[in-house]
Amino acid sequence: MLVVFTAACLGGQNPPPKQQEPPEEDESLAVKEYSFNPLQAEKELRIGSYYFKRGNYRAALTRFKEAAKWNEGFAEAYLRMGEAEQKLKNAAGARKAYEKCLELEPQGKHAAEVKKKLQELGKQGSCGWPRGCGAFHRSSPETYPRIECSS
Repeated sequence: MLVVFTAACLGGQNPPPKQQEPPEEDESLAVKEYSFNPLQAEKELRIGSYYFKRGNYRAALTRFKEAAKWNEGFAEAYLRMGEAEQKLKNAAGARKAYEKCLELEPQGKHAAEVKKKLQELGKQGSCGWPRGCGAFHRSSPETYPRIECSS
């Protein structure tokens, strides 16, 4: 009789509700969502310029990229991004940033300066030094054969 009573009681009970996971408290782990925010873009540009003047080009580049994400039409962010890429000897990245700057403002106040920098980059190899510098470079992170710079 006890078994029948226990089975009837247990069969009629609902399972305990599942608890929801609390939202992530650590904001650095949350995915950042960007929307048009020119004030935040200006702030990121100022901070990036501070890092650039201090010689911390990698941190400056990160801030300039953030500025471009907050305002995709912010030509000055791409100009500064190109300058930081040049300092880091990334000619391809610098060229891409300068071209985007010109695309956004083909007749802007920095257009002549950007065109001149693009011409200078055209005279450089992929390593950022003059073409045919003779330096040996790794071709890519996936493959490590050393190749002589001739581009």
